[in-house]
Amino acid sequence: MTRIHVPLDEAEKERFRQQAEREGKSLAAWLRDAARDKLAMAQRKPAIDTVDDLRTFFDACTARETRKEPEWEEHRRVIEDSIRSGASDS
Repeated sequence: MTRIHVPLDEAEKERFRQQAEREGKSLAAWLRDAARDKLAMAQRKPAIDTVDDLRTFFDACTARETRKEPEWEEHRRVIEDSIRSGASDS
């Protein structure tokens, strides 16, 4: 295990400490969890920060689509399978 030094102003440190206490964690554990959550979010979805990023995203969506809408029977089968598996509140 290694340690890092994170400079914080006193007010920020106190807000973090109070939140950690509310969650029943030490400040160090709370900061580790916050960093892990942030990393997981960053790895879960690509960032779309520019118009070019948005175009790239839509191009990728277009490339993976078949552009053919399934027939109603296929939609119905998916809905019924979802209901039987408990994946729907219907």
